[in-house]
Amino acid sequence: MPLWSRRTFLAATSGTTLAVALAGPAKAAGVADDFDSLRLRWVELSLGTGFDPATEPYASRLKETGRLATGFQAAMAPADTSLWPGYSFDPPAGITQSYGRLWTMAQAYLQPGTGLTADAALLADIIRGLDHLSAKIYNPSTTRHGNWWEWQIGSPRLLMDIVAALHDKLTAGQRQAACAAVDHFIPDSALTNYSGTSTGANRVDLCRSVALRGVLGRSPAKIALARDALSPVFPYVTKGDGLYADGSFVQHTWVAYSGTYGQVMLDGLGRLFTLLAGSTWAVTDPNRQIILDSVENAYAPLIYNGLMMDSVNGRAISRGYLKSDDRKVMRSDHFHGQGLIAAIPLLAGGASEAEQRRWTAIVKGWIERDRTTPLLTAPQFNVADLSRLHAVAASQVAAAPEPVAHKLFASMDRAVHRRPGWAAGISMASERISYYECGNGENPRGWHTGAGMLYWWPGEKENDQYTNWFWPTVDFYRLPGTTVSTKRLADKAGGEWGAPKPATKWVGGCTDGEFAAVGQHLKGLGSTLEARKSWFCVADTVVCLGAGITSTDGVPAETIVDNRMLGESGTNPLTVDAGHAAPRWAHLEGHGGWVFPGAGGAGGAELKILREDRTGSWSDINTTSTTERQTRRYQTLWLDHGTDPVDADYAYLLMPGASRRTVVARAADRDWLHILANTRAVQAVAIHSLGVTAANFWQPGTVGTAGRLTATAPASVLVRRRRRTATVAVSEPARSGRPLEVTWERRGVRVISKDPGVEVLSTGRTLKLRVTPGTAGASHRCEVALS
Repeated sequence: MPLWSRRTFLAATSGTTLAVALAGPAKAAGVADDFDSLRLRWVELSLGTGFDPATEPYASRLKETGRLATGFQAAMAPADTSLWPGYSFDPPAGITQSYGRLWTMAQAYLQPGTGLTADAALLADIIRGLDHLSAKIYNPSTTRHGNWWEWQIGSPRLLMDIVAALHDKLTAGQRQAACAAVDHFIPDSALTNYSGTSTGANRVDLCRSVALRGVLGRSPAKIALARDALSPVFPYVTKGDGLYADGSFVQHTWVAYSGTYGQVMLDGLGRLFTLLAGSTWAVTDPNRQIILDSVENAYAPLIYNGLMMDSVNGRAISRGYLKSDDRKVMRSDHFHGQGLIAAIPLLAGGASEAEQRRWTAIVKGWIERDRTTPLLTAPQFNVADLSRLHAVAASQVAAAPEPVAHKLFASMDRAVHRRPGWAAGISMASERISYYECGNGENPRGWHTGAGMLYWWPGEKENDQYTNWFWPTVDFYRLPGTTVSTKRLADKAGGEWGAPKPATKWVGGCTDGEFAAVGQHLKGLGSTLEARKSWFCVADTVVCLGAGITSTDGVPAETIVDNRMLGESGTNPLTVDAGHAAPRWAHLEGHGGWVFPGAGGAGGAELKILREDRTGSWSDINTTSTTERQTRRYQTLWLDHGTDPVDADYAYLLMPGASRRTVVARAADRDWLHILANTRAVQAVAIHSLGVTAANFWQPGTVGTAGRLTATAPASVLVRRRRRTATVAVSEPARSGRPLEVTWERRGVRVISKDPGVEVLSTGRTLKLRVTPGTAGASHRCEVALS
């Protein structure tokens, strides 16, 4: 079982975890009342405690905070429409950015080792800036305009942090003005109706500001409102925004967003659970356990050696270096993963001791393995986050390894396959989940990221594949694993905010928890392209099949076997089989290899190869990012299906991290893989050495000879035989919910166990099952003994 399953973790080592102490004292010595106690607890969460400011990494981080604050103080020039030149209040992002600078200055004033600690002139300028923003723009007389987020989330969150931290340095009138502004921009009505922009991660952010406003304004009703407004976030959802039972997290109705909005939600809930713990307003809703379970069910499976897979980072993949980021931090897959990792110790303040120990082991493992941007010195973290992470690293609890497992996120059209030494992720789209999201000038060319993009990482040493300037330099028409029409698309094609979705239902698959069959009925964005794509995820290989590839766009259609980024000037040798007219294998040193089975090589399509240098800027794909241009080298392999193909197909094996010798041996072993079918009706394989037979039935049918599989409706089926037992996994990715029957021609089986929804119809000459699948695309399993 995967490590993220609670049952698999054995707390065999002794030691304590950081999280046990996170809740803090119920009331600090000398504190007047509960409001003061809660405020001081929040400040402790924000500014940190228990670290030595003279040691690293704290000393340099505090010094950097002081350096930034000095620059901000010197540049501050209050005017009617700005507080700093270049940060106008229109658009309202300038307001949030201004509060962000004031918060940095406040940290420099309050924290030791900044060179500005308790500096009276700095404090005077912070207060001058707060008063200016209050008088000129962020007050109840202003009608909000532009991006709602700046007014209701970005600015109030920072304003409340500043007022909490500088509470005793502000007058009652200044504190009241801040509370009045929050009341105006986040009225109670924003938290009474769970809809629109007040759902999921956004709802948590709104509650964060209102809860702290209640603390600072000494309003029990506001704190209670914020606490109670969290409850709609907790339950599993079956559509729209939120957490799903299979671990999926969706925001903006149709976008897979575990890595960014999911991180915001987890971080915000961790802070609020910890803030309110032990108080009159403690979060006691029993559904909060769903959030605690999500650490291992929803988030950990998507984090690999510290990075959060970009398939769930939405439009944030386009950010890179933001022009407004004074710290110049790369917003990459590691940035998003590390933000979520830092949220887990926060959330642990409200978790059980067993959960805390498991989470400590998991986080400690990521800390030890992230060598791309080491967590314990990551530039995005302040000293509070760093101190919590260093406490985890110092724990006596043993670090947990990356698990070996397959996790299918059917509700957001994503799949993650993990094997010893490597991992892969598949990104798809359907009528339920967008091709991609763009908006606010971000990610206008993410068109094909949902067209079967296959991400993969070949081990701990090579985790920067999509980190190191990949997105501004890659060819967006040649994303790895995708099948596309080469028809040119306009920026933001299909619309913004997740609007573009294909009219397809059959997207998903089935898994036994370790191996999987995954499939996608693909329809191209803005094109006539249609295809069936399957991935059979097994021991050291992902078997990739495509069929029914048809297009009438008047341009070639291509399947991108891979497009590996080699760094600025990589010289990794690519070796290609030269012994056949159609190559049967290729190997890229330091990455892995590909095998093209069958007499026709890759299903008859011509394999093409290109090594090229590509130059781009983050500003090409994000209007808020740097205009700096850099070059990266790419090794591209693709299959050319020709112009306007009809029922074209392909077949290849991806072998991440494999040596050249292993790839050559696999290509020479013509009995390892049997492609039972590769048509628009069914795609199926048998791998006898692994005991695997798997099929994606796009329509009712039968496949195979010995051990034939039959499905009476479109379905995904995986049979995995072991020495004396077998597992049959079935799903109905189209989600009609109608019962279907699956037959496996195998004599002498005895049912050991079965999931709810599985009915055994016969076990004589064949195993015949009736599956009532529900509408979540989930896998239903039956375990049998073999005679």
